[in-house]
Amino acid sequence: MVQDVFARMWSMGNKLDDYKDVEALAVTITKNTSIDMLRKRKYSEDHIPGSGFREAELSPSPHDQMVNSEITAILTKIISDLPSQYREIVQLREIEGFSYEEIAQQTDININSLRVNLSRARRMIREEFIKYSNERGKT
Repeated sequence: MVQDVFARMWSMGNKLDDYKDVEALAVTITKNTSIDMLRKRKYSEDHIPGSGFREAELSPSPHDQMVNSEITAILTKIISDLPSQYREIVQLREIEGFSYEEIAQQTDININSLRVNLSRARRMIREEFIKYSNERGKT
């Protein structure tokens, strides 16, 4: 991008003498070039699947895949050990993505109680995960 800015300024030739502050001009051209590049990237990502620059960055390394798999297994075990009322709402909310209203309709629990139970379930999950992490760190 910087090369593009210098090339644009070079092509301006003697017109640069018309500007009081050439450094400010360079900053402005750089800013506008950056904005143009981001717009092009956003357009190409929105309209052409798989054309984004970030595609390579998003694929996790084998180590990250292993760690994610282990964490998923641990959380699955922790959730399966929750009391049934908590396990069901965690499953519906966190895994299946249902809204509070949808869960309330399915379980016949009012929304306030649902929120309290979900908060308690999350706390239990967090505490068990921390306990597991601490035990694993000692070995």
